[in-house]
Amino acid sequence: MQGKVVAITGASRGIGAAAARAFAAAGARVVLLARSGAQTEALAGEVCGTALACDMADWESVQAAMAVIGARFGRLDVLINNAAVIQPIALLAEADPLAWGRTIDINLKGVFHGCRAALPIMKRQRSGTIINLSSGAAYQPLESWSAYCASKAGVLMLTRALHREERGWGLRVLGLSPGTVATDMQVAIRASGINPVAALDPAVHIPADWPARALVWMCGPGADPWLGEDVKLRDTGVRRAAGLIA
Repeated sequence: MQGKVVAITGASRGIGAAAARAFAAAGARVVLLARSGAQTEALAGEVCGTALACDMADWESVQAAMAVIGARFGRLDVLINNAAVIQPIALLAEADPLAWGRTIDINLKGVFHGCRAALPIMKRQRSGTIINLSSGAAYQPLESWSAYCASKAGVLMLTRALHREERGWGLRVLGLSPGTVATDMQVAIRASGINPVAALDPAVHIPADWPARALVWMCGPGADPWLGEDVKLRDTGVRRAAGLIA
């Protein structure tokens, strides 16, 4: 990763912030994309990276951020589509339609926006890796998570479609399903008290550092067998291959 340009969405906290630290430690030039300014700026200072204000739900905002990356660095080697929200946690019959739609705007359309804006840069250089953060919710419906499950299922299909369309350009496209991770999102899930995930003992959640380190590993040839699909971090073999366990 030495000298590679890596853009991370939702980089102000959780997996995104941990990924910024992991990629910076591996020698990458990190670009942090997030709506929150001060927190992202502070992290950018910590990792000697670049912070750009960006709302992934807004196509013009994403397009402008990618234009800055192209102008400043002349290339983009890795895009980590991490930005996502869990709310609204509510039965479909009771969910606020505006909040439900906002989740789709961020979790699904935001991933499309990131891919769409990054593609011209990556295709011009005929190389690049795009990793979309997936979830077990892409495969398994959960009560009161209709927006989140639907958005993550859509992200999985975007990963498959993009791999099929762009593999001939030298692009690597894959997803990461990290399992349950000790982040603020899990705090909100537990507070909801709804569905089996909320009932999990917090001790079973993996640290955010694990998916962050897995993302770095996925940028190399070791993850090539998963191109077009999700790397599932619950798999012991994957954890071992990524160097997370002995």
